[in-house]
Amino acid sequence: RRLAEWKWTTRLSLWIVPTIGYWLLRIWFSTIKTTEHDRHFREQCREHDRALICTVWHNAIFYLFYHIRKSPGVALVSSSKDGEYVSRIVRKFGFDTIRGSRNRRGVAALKKLVKAIQEGKNVGLVADGSQGPPLVVQAGSILLASKSSTPILPVIWSSNKYWTIRSWDRTVLPKPFSRIEFVYGEPLYVEPNIKSDQVEEYRQELEKRMLAIYRKAWKLQGKEEH
Repeated sequence: RRLAEWKWTTRLSLWIVPTIGYWLLRIWFSTIKTTEHDRHFREQCREHDRALICTVWHNAIFYLFYHIRKSPGVALVSSSKDGEYVSRIVRKFGFDTIRGSRNRRGVAALKKLVKAIQEGKNVGLVADGSQGPPLVVQAGSILLASKSSTPILPVIWSSNKYWTIRSWDRTVLPKPFSRIEFVYGEPLYVEPNIKSDQVEEYRQELEKRMLAIYRKAWKLQGKEEH
């Protein structure tokens, strides 16, 4: 629904909560020490001044936007009411947002993302979508990469001290003064105008690469998973 149709209490909370959330995250995450691994994969995508599609698991989205805030672009955010809160926080970190999901406004969002890439903007996507299942890549990033001829750069991070939220994906929140290992994965280049059977092949390959760096990141913390 349009914002004007929402209750005044909801509209008020949409102004207050994202503002408080943004400053809380800025202060909180500024206490964290981060080490990057395999940064050459990111530089590989930049060799020809091309935009890139950055994919991350849903459980890791909060710290990601803080970490890459100096390289803003466009992020796809769920079109749900909860997504409105996320969208406003993401915009405060300097990112533009496009609303949509595989169930709502998906095709329109895909077209807007292609246009953003053509304008030279990087795109951030949640690989397993807004509803999961967790750690299972959805086809959206593959279709976008094929239509825009843009490489997909998988990223993940792990923390030595963290909390997990009781959600479908067990979202991770690093504790203040913790140590984070931020890992880039090997870029995936998708052929233009791929057919439906090829979408699944690329989807499986991206999932394989993302699971590999997920395990690598948490192994650096002495764990198998979060």
